[in-house]
Amino acid sequence: MATYAIGDVQGCFDELQALLARLEFDAQRDRLWFVGDLVNRGPKSLEVLRFVRDLGARAVIVLGNHDLHLVCVFEGYEKLRKGDTLTPVLDAPDARELVDWLRTRPMMHVAQNYAMVHAGLLPQWTIAMAGTLASEVERALAAPNYGEFLAHLYGAAPDRWDEALTGWDRLRVLVNAMTRMRFCTREGRMNVRAKGREAPHGYLPWFDARPAREEPPIVCGHWSTLGLRLTSRLAAIDTGCVWGGSLTALRLDDRVLMQMPCVPHRRPGRD
Repeated sequence: MATYAIGDVQGCFDELQALLARLEFDAQRDRLWFVGDLVNRGPKSLEVLRFVRDLGARAVIVLGNHDLHLVCVFEGYEKLRKGDTLTPVLDAPDARELVDWLRTRPMMHVAQNYAMVHAGLLPQWTIAMAGTLASEVERALAAPNYGEFLAHLYGAAPDRWDEALTGWDRLRVLVNAMTRMRFCTREGRMNVRAKGREAPHGYLPWFDARPAREEPPIVCGHWSTLGLRLTSRLAAIDTGCVWGGSLTALRLDDRVLMQMPCVPHRRPGRD
């Protein structure tokens, strides 16, 4: 039995299938961890969603910003944006079942001495604390009145964590850190708009802002312009499949890396 962490798929179903074939993935034996952003930008988000959902307990996915965007669009709280490729999902006869399944995926997953989140964690949060905070968002997304949360989900403020935060502001900070952040200060002030490799003045890559702690390494995606980054504390595995990079699998049992070259489905201008 092996456990593979898979980078941002973003609707690249054919490349995912080719990678799994190269891994000799056995759905009866192996497990897959997906770092989020199963959908959007690539051509086959519907096929990806159906495939991963049908894996059942053999697959774990944490929510990414594109996944939440799909949920918000489907529920009528956001509109499709230029470059979105979500229409086949929205028009599918099983769209409600797929979106409800996606909406109730975790924000964070901790197991096998790894922690997985889509974007990052703020420096003030230990892994244990972040897991507790992630569950607050998960409960809001699974609640009967989840639409109220979706209506208040978007925005860049507040831009820093404060334990005294309550309500939608508190949940929005958690979502922004875990699904949108690339840069922050050591004090935890986020910049969720910067997308390149170079940090804005006064900011650091979020993983460099975190203090050294005895804790599991973090597996993440979201940052295609950063590319592959493997250290003792970090496995950043968004290698830009949808942009013509590669789709990456990291075998967590022994950190063996496997990659599938991808044809570009989008022009450069990465998000």
